[in-house]
Amino acid sequence: MQRFFLLACMIFSIALMAQKKPASADKHLVGLDAELQKLLAPWYASGFAVAIVEKDRVIYSKGFGYRDYEKKLPVTPNTQFAIGSSSKAFTCGLLGLLREEKKLTFEDSPIKYIPELRFNTPDLNNLVTIKDIMTHRTGLPRHDYSWYLFPTHARDSLMLRIQHQEPFAKVREKWYYNNFMFLTQGVVAERITGKSWEENIEENFFKPLRMTNSTTRIDGLRKGTEAAIGYRVKDKTQIAKMDYYDIAAMGPAGSINSSVSEMANWVITWIKGGKFEGKQILPAAYVKEAMGSQMVINTEPPTDSEFPDVYMSNYGYGWFTSSYKGHYRVDHGGNIDGFSANVSFFPTDSIGIVVLVNQNGSVLTSMIRNIISDRMLGVRATDWQKVYTKRREDAEKQEASAKATAHSTQQKNTRPSHALYDYTGTYQHPGYGKFELMVERDSLFAKTKLKTLWLKHYHYDVFMPFEVENGKIDTTQNSNLRFNFRTNDSGEISSLAAKLEPAIDPLEFKRTPKTLAIDKEALQAYVGEYELAGMTARFFLKEGATLYLFVPGQPEYELLATDKHAFVIKNLDGFKVKFSETDGKITEATFIQPNGTFLAKRK
Repeated sequence: MQRFFLLACMIFSIALMAQKKPASADKHLVGLDAELQKLLAPWYASGFAVAIVEKDRVIYSKGFGYRDYEKKLPVTPNTQFAIGSSSKAFTCGLLGLLREEKKLTFEDSPIKYIPELRFNTPDLNNLVTIKDIMTHRTGLPRHDYSWYLFPTHARDSLMLRIQHQEPFAKVREKWYYNNFMFLTQGVVAERITGKSWEENIEENFFKPLRMTNSTTRIDGLRKGTEAAIGYRVKDKTQIAKMDYYDIAAMGPAGSINSSVSEMANWVITWIKGGKFEGKQILPAAYVKEAMGSQMVINTEPPTDSEFPDVYMSNYGYGWFTSSYKGHYRVDHGGNIDGFSANVSFFPTDSIGIVVLVNQNGSVLTSMIRNIISDRMLGVRATDWQKVYTKRREDAEKQEASAKATAHSTQQKNTRPSHALYDYTGTYQHPGYGKFELMVERDSLFAKTKLKTLWLKHYHYDVFMPFEVENGKIDTTQNSNLRFNFRTNDSGEISSLAAKLEPAIDPLEFKRTPKTLAIDKEALQAYVGEYELAGMTARFFLKEGATLYLFVPGQPEYELLATDKHAFVIKNLDGFKVKFSETDGKITEATFIQPNGTFLAKRK
């Protein structure tokens, strides 16, 4: 009996040990904690979180460093991070579901579902398909400053900017990343379902994948119970806090906030052919297609002799595809103010890796992914810390060289052609937005909804913008941007050109001089008829307190007050009217035009 009892205990112990036996991959993770912990200090990172998936299980999940660097609050697997463009696969997934439901095809034009959508050329309007906007092959460059510097919560309003965004290539000719086309996908889903993109993501993915703390709005971080704060590296060694960025209407391109523990469920779904816990979340056919090569990014063969087995660069639907040391990798990174992300998986190896970092533009996401990939795949390990350190050093050398070269082009001892006040006013581009230029403390400042920029004189009528943070001008960040002011035929500042999109020529922002608010009683002094070169010009009030001009044979012109007795004609560049006063009464109007100056006496 005693022998039987001992045997039973042994069997029970063996069973218990079998339950606690590490996963087959655990041997690859020995020492990983220590290796990852050592990455924080040399890269001046506040913190990061990592999750590793094998088949349908999370075999590793851990946080490192701090989600709040100042308060020393630790990162855990449940800490929320902004995942940026790693959101894109979610947006494409909505279209995959709608295709499965026969509500669209990928060969459809997006205009079919968004009738007011228009592109910049007839070819784009006639040729662009939903598949084109899913794979970054419309021929449109990024135009990211359009949504980043000029944000709006009105998604339809943001869509209208696309018509004014110039392409740089033909449809399907080249791959070029474009956030606006992922916004378009989100709007297509909204029009078909009658629900917002945010609602569609929550209902179709967050709920069935038990992503209960994941959100689609910036408030998800602001009000999160365990939200990370974003940081950047300032002066190369300082960990500096950054404000959360509200992506607003551009949400479908990258506004999801999540944790590694919940993003692991998303990765499991892809590894399992669209299934999670036995339920089909994404159509199996779509999953296979989405992680296939739908568009070639780079046609060149491998050129890096150090990594001959890291090659191929293609794009699926919201995923990059590549070969990593003989293994097929699917991944997508993400970057937004203060946060970086990388979500990757190896479908034939059934391995997935999620890395979320609260550091702006961090290389840690790729470095950590590669370190873990080498371990999990059992391939020859690369000293990725050494590789990225060398890349950083090389980049700093190139930056210093470029900076020296840039300064050598500067023409010394030049001055602006006008007094600073003459540059002030509103500058607007229909594909971007508008901003104000004003003079403060003998300097020019540009103010957008999001940022204030100090304009440092470079040479002639060219200025360099530098961001103002907390009332201080930050000149530590290298500014390659230039604001080049232009004049009209009258010699007045009429616009500024800025190369906000590298793939095309500089964009021109038209200037409207700063206007004054004048009440109806004051404007009444200008009302009347004036003798102008044998014709009668008439000034009158319309729509309450707005002064208009009518010259026979021409349309009515609205006037905008810029100074005492001085007006500009709206939408006519270089056309102004100045009134003269004698004994308290307006007696003359001087018409100042590019082709001359004309005096008109009041009747």
